[in-house]
Amino acid sequence: MQEAIAPLLPFIVGGSAILISITIHEFSHGFAAYLQGDMTARDAGRLTLNPIAHLDLFGSILLPGLLILSKAPFLIGWAKPVPYDPSRLRNLRYGSFLVGIAGPLSNTILALIGGLALKFFYPLLGAHNFLILFLAQLLLINVVLAVFNLIPLAPLDGSKILFGLLPPRYEYISHKLDIYGPYILLSLLVIEFSGYRILDRLIDFGFYGITRLLGLSGL
Repeated sequence: MQEAIAPLLPFIVGGSAILISITIHEFSHGFAAYLQGDMTARDAGRLTLNPIAHLDLFGSILLPGLLILSKAPFLIGWAKPVPYDPSRLRNLRYGSFLVGIAGPLSNTILALIGGLALKFFYPLLGAHNFLILFLAQLLLINVVLAVFNLIPLAPLDGSKILFGLLPPRYEYISHKLDIYGPYILLSLLVIEFSGYRILDRLIDFGFYGITRLLGLSGL
């Protein structure tokens, strides 16, 4: 039975970890908006921890599957963005910042939880246990999601975070980045997969920072 499951193990472990991570990420955006009085996510049926409500065919299934098959150095994916209405937020000045940062913050917390659990269970279960493999992927995927989403380019959360903090006089820059941000981001991804490893270095920095903080460097 174990031999039959072995070829599917990367999909099961990686898929489960990314499904949990992106679901909590999107829920956190919706919940942050809900706490500020915006019911858009709730009314759209997106204020839920049911993964099916958040799945994106390409970002949640096809892309992660292709990365696992190609043995990419990291695994990434995304869900359907949770809708919110900035005009309905109680805090009009910093509301979008709070909604934007909720996703990366949730991934950082998940990474810390996964890392602490890994530190506790690794000596008990060993390197090849299913739970250990899952926790390692949970740690890595959430570091990737947190770092990647902090890039200040639309449609990533970093753009909401950045322009939620900047004075209103810079709003025109925000509009331009809303238009050109996806193209700049796509260019960065093309450069990354061409071998220049710009994003990979940022992810390594975040990953090793958390593993050192939790004392996981020797595992």
